[in-house]
Amino acid sequence: MNTSALHAQLTHTLRQTDLPSLGTPYKGKVRDTYRKGDTLILVTSDRLSAFDHVLTTIPFKGEVLNRLAAFWFDRTKHIVPNHVLDVPDANVTVARACQPFSVEVVVRGYLTGSLWRDYEKGTHTAYGVPFAQGLRKDSAFEAPILTPSTKAEYGKHDEPISEAEILSRGLATPRDWARITEAARGLFLEGQKWARTRGLILVDTKYEFGKVGDELFVIDEMHTPDSSRYWVADEYEARFAKGEDQKMLDKENIRQWLIRERNFSGHGALPAIPDDVRVDLATKYVAAYERITGTSLALTPGDVNARIEEHLRAKGYL
Repeated sequence: MNTSALHAQLTHTLRQTDLPSLGTPYKGKVRDTYRKGDTLILVTSDRLSAFDHVLTTIPFKGEVLNRLAAFWFDRTKHIVPNHVLDVPDANVTVARACQPFSVEVVVRGYLTGSLWRDYEKGTHTAYGVPFAQGLRKDSAFEAPILTPSTKAEYGKHDEPISEAEILSRGLATPRDWARITEAARGLFLEGQKWARTRGLILVDTKYEFGKVGDELFVIDEMHTPDSSRYWVADEYEARFAKGEDQKMLDKENIRQWLIRERNFSGHGALPAIPDDVRVDLATKYVAAYERITGTSLALTPGDVNARIEEHLRAKGYL
């Protein structure tokens, strides 16, 4: 991949927006959200969040995430409705405002990442899900499992939670939780099926859901390298047999770099991220987009804020 556009964009990354005329603002780890009535305008920035901290920006990250989420929302709308109303810019989604559930639904097909780290420490029981003894890193589960977490406010930590606790705390009614888990499993299986046709494994992912009246919607993002883990399929067996790390096209690359190179897993001073590491992660995000969608991504370096404002004005949002 020619990385010249990625290097050129390092000084133009979208760290934040300031568009109060769009509505009441809310800043998350990655998205700047503006609400006006029943409509949300979500701007996906280039901010990189890892271990619940915003660390730096990644060239074109917001564009890749927003484009890929739009691709997946369109591909899965027959399974469960989603919140998308319009995509007026590569970094922007206009969505219907839903009443969100305060739970992130994580579906996992393999024992890896944070769950593997918990399994090693013996702290994996918080989800109320049974695990066999003696499992190996990157083992495939017989069937996907759900490991939910609380949806913490920006600056706070998400915490693992069991189905029993979700219901006892009233975070979802039994009926809504049954609908949510059915939708999450259906979305994950559809994602795995498509990923396989693209030479990838959808390893695990995070979903968020909300309601309008009694209708359930999938919201936020879907099957992006930020919210999901992707492995290169034809290398899985050989790497697993040798106990080697999988070839990844997702955010786990930066998590592993932080752990190994900076001994950082969320505690202590925030480490500086060198430009070559930022560009390397950007290449993986772009590669994931192109592998998943089967289309190339034409990247144009420049002022992302200015482009967003131009497109929002053209569509009448500003």
